[in-house]
Amino acid sequence: MTLEDKNQNDIINSELINSYDIEYIFSDKPINRFKIKPILEDKSKLLSDLRSEIKNIDNCELKSSATKLVFSDGDNQSQIMIIGEGPGQKEDEAGKPFVGDAGMLLNKMLKAINIERGKVYITNVVNYRPPNNRKPEPAEVSRYSNFLRKHISIIDPKILILMGSTAMESLFGSKIKITKERGNWKDIIINNKTYLCMITFHPAYLLRQPEQKKYSWADLKEIKKKIDELNLKI
Repeated sequence: MTLEDKNQNDIINSELINSYDIEYIFSDKPINRFKIKPILEDKSKLLSDLRSEIKNIDNCELKSSATKLVFSDGDNQSQIMIIGEGPGQKEDEAGKPFVGDAGMLLNKMLKAINIERGKVYITNVVNYRPPNNRKPEPAEVSRYSNFLRKHISIIDPKILILMGSTAMESLFGSKIKITKERGNWKDIIINNKTYLCMITFHPAYLLRQPEQKKYSWADLKEIKKKIDELNLKI
């Protein structure tokens, strides 16, 4: 093809490009104009915001009768999250979950499957001590379950351990019984993500009913087995 056969605009454009002292690199690959790096929020910041949200809750009998907000304990990067019922007197005084007799038993239970307490993340369904250590009422469980679901989403655990009927009911409702559901792996969907759950007895219940410890031991072995299957680093 002769020079005369070339498109005049091609010649003009080529001369215009060469007139600038710039090295151009041409590629046939399409330009991705929508390649935007996702904004990753810091987990500690999200937890701090959630704590403030709970602290500022209005018209709550639990809050008005408690001494401290009991938010959590443990490693917020852990792949294991434990959820109990609510703070007792010792927890209310310390501002941490599971520090009384039930907490000591929990520590032993975890140790039995070679897990240190500090390597898991622990919270409760309700974050304030119920008056006279009573069980949280259904309306309170329902109200705080919204915070709990946010809490779970932030921690994003691989395994969720629900200790006691209150923890179970907060996520699965009150139509099921813990005696039938404990020891079985269940899925729970929160914010379009599925979490693997194990329901087991609360340590406080085991202190009152020590003959039930054999069932909790069976549950603990299932948890350990799943940790090994998923190759989790705890």
